[in-house]
Amino acid sequence: MKTFMLMTGSGPLMILTSHTSIEDPLILEKLVSKGIEKFLAYEVPYDLAKKRYGGHFNVVANDLHESDDLRVLDYNGERAFKLFSFAELGSPVVHEAGGPSVADVA
Repeated sequence: MKTFMLMTGSGPLMILTSHTSIEDPLILEKLVSKGIEKFLAYEVPYDLAKKRYGGHFNVVANDLHESDDLRVLDYNGERAFKLFSFAELGSPVVHEAGGPSVADVA
């Protein structure tokens, strides 16, 4: 499983997924279905997220099934920002579904 902090238009959130990459087309499709089409994603070390979220992490992780491979660990962006420093996060992945092309911007 992987844990990611997503920076979205409505604020940060933490997700837990069984996908190996935030760029997997299946997870991107699920995010779009939740209204998340544009984001910055930072991978959070699994063990670190588990330690910081404690029992709540276990509840969410144990409820993660193959047929439901995306769970929101934390909707509270302020809490996520307090729990993790940027130095603890992986390199950002930038995603923008159907964003403007260079020709559209020029």
